[in-house]
Amino acid sequence: MSDINQGISLYKEGKFEEALEVFNQLLANTPNQPIILLHRGRVLSRMGKLELALEDFDLLLKTDQYNADFISDRAVVLHLLKRNEEALSELDRALNLDPNNPYRYSSRAFLKDRIGDLEGAIADYEKAIEMDPEDAVSYNNKGIVEEKLGYKERSKKSFDKADKLVGYQPKEYKSTNAPKENPVKKTPDQIPEQLKNQPTPQTKSLSFTNYWKTVGKVLSDKNTRAEFFSFIQSKLGKKK
Repeated sequence: MSDINQGISLYKEGKFEEALEVFNQLLANTPNQPIILLHRGRVLSRMGKLELALEDFDLLLKTDQYNADFISDRAVVLHLLKRNEEALSELDRALNLDPNNPYRYSSRAFLKDRIGDLEGAIADYEKAIEMDPEDAVSYNNKGIVEEKLGYKERSKKSFDKADKLVGYQPKEYKSTNAPKENPVKKTPDQIPEQLKNQPTPQTKSLSFTNYWKTVGKVLSDKNTRAEFFSFIQSKLGKKK
């Protein structure tokens, strides 16, 4: 008999077909169990079976229509279905239900960035930072959006603040002939699990000079994010 931990383990390993079999078996024995529906919905969305994933999140909300986490996950699926107005509406609803959680602002900011509302994304990241001044991830992501808009000084300040919060110091070279540190492109460090490996909108070339050490720290400090966000780095090289 499979258990939920086995399914979650398979899911984290990227073995989605096997994970789906586990969750299907579990739901056959215990129909509409919220925690199992949640993980099956995430597996289905990673497999590109978005309509089926949405059905699971719809069932979840029937069990608890005021659960902000369920609503946020559903919003991601709506976004992948290109139903962006509905997705934003759902994130608004999650924020209204959980207004004291800065994560609600940063997750909405992430989606606004994805769909091109860059000024709106910055406003939401700034609100998240106001509520949680030690949120290095929001500083990092805000810097990315600021750079897209050409706000170079503002983006540099955001990246510097993120670096300071995670304890990263760029290398300094005394000799002008010394080799320079190879820049590494920053990418959003908060990405909904369902968006991993999904195509992202084309953006201008970015050139940044630090790397991320925040994965373990953020996941351990932000319990809500541990369920909704995973942390990845760009697979794209810096363009000349």
